Amino acid sequence: MPGLHHVTAISGDAQRNVDFYAGVLGLRLVKRTVNFDDPQTYHLYYGDALGRPGSLITFFVWPGARTGRIGPGQVAVTSFAAPPQSLGFWIERLLRHGVRFSGPALRSFGAGDERVLSFNDPDGLMLEIVASPRAIERDPWTDADLPADVALRGLHGVTVWEHDFSRTETALIDLLGFRAVGELESTRRYSASDGGPGTLIDVRAVSEFPDGEITVGTVHHVAWRVSDDREEQETRARLVAAGLEPTPVIDRFYFHSVYFSEPGRVLFELATDGPGFTIDEPADRLGERLMLPPQYEAQRGRIEPLLPEIHAPRSMTAHYRSL
Repeated sequence: MPGLHHVTAISGDAQRNVDFYAGVLGLRLVKRTVNFDDPQTYHLYYGDALGRPGSLITFFVWPGARTGRIGPGQVAVTSFAAPPQSLGFWIERLLRHGVRFSGPALRSFGAGDERVLSFNDPDGLMLEIVASPRAIERDPWTDADLPADVALRGLHGVTVWEHDFSRTETALIDLLGFRAVGELESTRRYSASDGGPGTLIDVRAVSEFPDGEITVGTVHHVAWRVSDDREEQETRARLVAAGLEPTPVIDRFYFHSVYFSEPGRVLFELATDGPGFTIDEPADRLGERLMLPPQYEAQRGRIEPLLPEIHAPRSMTAHYRSL
């Protein structure tokens, strides 16, 4: 299992979400579509130039929903990787956009120090920018109003909150092939492969916290990469044998998915690397218009009027022909 595929969270306002992730953070809006299980609401995808697995954060947009609460059984923090020399740039950028942050703080799990900026998005979602020397191995999205040498380089990892480590650790190592790579106070780190950005999950024991509530400002699920349908079926079979009750394979058009709750109740997804986002749009026009999966295309005339209009952030207007 190579590592993270995407993180899916919940936002309350589509335009504010675009302004922050495409505008402030400089990610590419690679797909504007609908929640396949609720086609009257948006599903927005942000990532690198092609929306490669491991670069993606996505959002269900639930207008009018109340703000959620972070607690055990949830992905609490989503971290982005950035080049080590970029933190000064990001401090200035967050300040300029009025985003409160803490840090940079030093953190070590035994494999070198990380320098971390912590902040929240407009809905309260907990985020980090982590300076990583290996971030430069990944290509940034450069058609934005920030230099390529400081641009975010996809996901670094996620932090999940649990009542304890034990059952989640067993599932990660025995069923999904992760390995333990370090421990810091009440948090243990695991890697899906070589320990680089995009492979990491930190499990923090927070038994004193009340259970969370998954709605606006929280993560709905985290998806892990499987290379193809065969690997997905083999992994699913192990989950079934362990009694975790995964879903059947579901066609999400851009990838194939299996969902299950790990023993600590965090919703995990297995997502294939392909077909990818260029299946219905050319690479140079990703994210420019509402794309519907085949099962909903005949309903476009009914669906489109239900969705709020969104447009590119002001600073990005020159780089998008139409939204």
